[in-house]
Amino acid sequence: MSSASALGRDPKGCWGGLAVLATALLLSMTTWFSATAVVPQLAAFWALDAHLAAWLTIAVQLGFVVGALSSAAISLADRVSPRRLMLYGALGAAIFNALLLVAPNAWAALLLRGATGACLAGVYPPAMKAMATWFRFKRGTALGIMVGALTIGSAAPHLVTGLGGLDWRVVIVVTSLLTVGGGLLAEVVGRDGPFPFPRGHFDPRQAWRAFTDRRVLLASLGYFGHMWELYAMWAWFSVFFTATLSLHNVAEPERWAAFATFAVIGVGALGCLVGGMLGDRWGRARTTALAMALSGSCALLIGFSSALPVPLVLLIGLVWGFWIIADSAQFSTLVTEVAEQSYVGTALTLQLAIGFVLTVPTIWLIPLVEDAFGWGIAFALLAIGPVVGIIAMRVLGSVPLAVVSVSGAGRR
Repeated sequence: MSSASALGRDPKGCWGGLAVLATALLLSMTTWFSATAVVPQLAAFWALDAHLAAWLTIAVQLGFVVGALSSAAISLADRVSPRRLMLYGALGAAIFNALLLVAPNAWAALLLRGATGACLAGVYPPAMKAMATWFRFKRGTALGIMVGALTIGSAAPHLVTGLGGLDWRVVIVVTSLLTVGGGLLAEVVGRDGPFPFPRGHFDPRQAWRAFTDRRVLLASLGYFGHMWELYAMWAWFSVFFTATLSLHNVAEPERWAAFATFAVIGVGALGCLVGGMLGDRWGRARTTALAMALSGSCALLIGFSSALPVPLVLLIGLVWGFWIIADSAQFSTLVTEVAEQSYVGTALTLQLAIGFVLTVPTIWLIPLVEDAFGWGIAFALLAIGPVVGIIAMRVLGSVPLAVVSVSGAGRR
């Protein structure tokens, strides 16, 4: 045991290690974020209707799922060094992203976006695992900071849209270079912390075994409820707020909605930090249940609020954006604490894969439900996820042997 651990604190250099890994992750994931910024231009370039254009974004989600499931099946995240795997994934994502410049048609673009997402499955879960080697006592806060960085990355395209946008070719080239830079930063500059996980071996059965541990399953059910709500809100808030501004006869509604959406998603970075601090001090199960209760309440309320003054609608959106992501990192933190330590990477990867599968139906359903019943019912549909998540967290809090992890202290 290190002297820092004996004193109840994380080792010297842990925050520097976190800064490198968080920066590497943010840079590597820019090929995912770029989709939001350039989809309208790509849709115009290939003359796509709204439904096919949406698949340029959904293809990345599904590609990530395929890549994550494949990685979990062969325990890749537990057999290869996390930072080396981040480099390989980043290089692959950059190559497939750059090939969009020569894609002959929309169908080729869809395949390339899917391949980009598959490669990014070799970036995100290993980054979370690598970070966990630095922290035992502030792990929830550290993971919250990493997810907060990704939240800012997810919000950035909306700011670009509000400012007038960039040519899609420039975005593709720049994001490919940034992704390569992120992979190199993780491998060359990054270091592993003093709390490494045991290395796993090839055993296809371990993916299922790691995931069916009751504590891992309950933590993952909470994450699934969170994901049911999150990406649909991020994907459709701008459209909802544009409609709200139009209802109030605000000039340039699309532009101001883009700025508002940047704020609503971006404030989630602060939510991630607060959620991490609460998780470490107050308990992960209680913190995630609180976050889901508040975000689910906003989902039930905001769709019926369009007729209210615009600043009040925006305030509800900001509260929603803050709490909808505040719990995200805590579910992954729980898995690093309660899963079989030789297969933490596999359990994390499988959790993320299934979570991203659940984003697809809600992204697809929201416009259909809105068209039939309005925004109130459409957004209320998202509250189903937090309800399921809260139930899972309540059960997790009562499971024997989970007490140490649920209370915020890491299990090793």
